[in-house]
Amino acid sequence: MNGLVVVLLCAVGYQLFTACTSTPRNVVKQEALPEIYPDYIGVTVPAEIAPLNFNVCDEEIDLVDVVVKGSKGGELHAQGDFADFDIDDWHALTQQNKGGELTFTVCVRKDGQWMQYKDFCVSVSPYGLDEWGLTYRRIAPGYEVFSKMGLYQRDLSSFDEYLIIENTQVPGMCVNCHAAHQTDPHQFVFHVRGNHGATMFQIDGRREWLKASNDQLGGSMVYPYWHPSGKYCAFSTNQTRQGFHVVPNERIEVFDLSSDVFVYNPATHEVMTDSLISTKDWSENSPVFSPDGRTLYYMTCKQQDYPAHYKDEKYNLCKIAFDPETGKYGEQVDTIFNAVAMGKSLTWPRPSYDGKYILFTLMDYGYFSIWHEESQQWLLDLQTGEARELEEINSDKADSYHNWTTNSRWIVFTSRRDDGYYSRLYLASIDDKGRFSKPFMLPQRHPREYYEESIFSFNTPDFTKTKVDFDAYHAGLEISSDQRIETKVK
Repeated sequence: MNGLVVVLLCAVGYQLFTACTSTPRNVVKQEALPEIYPDYIGVTVPAEIAPLNFNVCDEEIDLVDVVVKGSKGGELHAQGDFADFDIDDWHALTQQNKGGELTFTVCVRKDGQWMQYKDFCVSVSPYGLDEWGLTYRRIAPGYEVFSKMGLYQRDLSSFDEYLIIENTQVPGMCVNCHAAHQTDPHQFVFHVRGNHGATMFQIDGRREWLKASNDQLGGSMVYPYWHPSGKYCAFSTNQTRQGFHVVPNERIEVFDLSSDVFVYNPATHEVMTDSLISTKDWSENSPVFSPDGRTLYYMTCKQQDYPAHYKDEKYNLCKIAFDPETGKYGEQVDTIFNAVAMGKSLTWPRPSYDGKYILFTLMDYGYFSIWHEESQQWLLDLQTGEARELEEINSDKADSYHNWTTNSRWIVFTSRRDDGYYSRLYLASIDDKGRFSKPFMLPQRHPREYYEESIFSFNTPDFTKTKVDFDAYHAGLEISSDQRIETKVK
């Protein structure tokens, strides 16, 4: 009797399933590729990535049917208003086809007629992410006032997003400039602007709140980057101002009345400066360490009369030696990329963790590239000294802030290429010859709904090895308390 019940239940379940699906019949084949959103045609993805759910860009279709087949075996099917893949089935397919290809067959039903587009492929990289996810800031695209914004983290294998800290916990607060030690959040830092300003260090679960500015430095501690050893963290101290354009294609301009770079020792609360990287007539900015920890790279610009000559704010990429044993700097500064000679300005240098490259952004002037449509990503080969524009990943809409995975196989960056207004996150892989794959937008469960309805831009993205463990509630209380640790200049 029990066996008969099981058989009947299985039969009913199968009938219900088949009743909810419609097999494409009498299909009319099209010569064109499907127009999908996001555009995942021809991209390369890591096997760990969340499903590449997508919409077909035709409002008149009433059903989408997608079959995905792996070059190394396996098959996946999705049918509905959009391509919505099961996460477990997706990962089983991508893992099976690591180093291979996935072929997508897309059919749509329109006015009762099924149509099949040309197949397209997605490559599954042999190289993994070796990261749990991403951290980033989400903020409204106009920064004139601080509406709801904060730091968030996203599991890249799923669609789950988690809060790190949000300004709703302390009204009027702006959180920015977050960084982990080589993507390991056990050493984590971010800056707080506003009436309760501070620089937060969390090391192995213990938080410290530094006084936002040091009178000897002349500004706050911003744009952090950890030393490979975890012993130090480099910062710049900036007196930042912003202005507003009155022309349609330009909105906000950011410039610094002054800026210097330095290295901070969290164990001693000491700030280590040097006259070579803290000068009166030059603005030093955005320091980063080399992977071996013995070189400090940073941007430098001839100080201008702001705001009158804001278009003359143009940065080069420089370096100075650094001794991690003594905390002392070298005796000379070298320019390693002269953007000014090209009539350009360089910003956001980021060395790959394998020491081969420095990824940076090039623009006409200034360093806040998110506001410059002409900003483009470039790659400097540290072995040959040659740099090139990354035409394979750039667009004409503000390609900007970027970071590497620790295996130096993947990057994440921001771009306004989607609609020209909102910065989205894109990922791309790099091969052994230094060429990048076609970038793909960060997957979402309901992609068109998510991106069309979101009123926030993404910026300052970075990878994270594990989920950031941060007590936002008690951190909010600590921010409001105004109890701060003084730093001292060594």
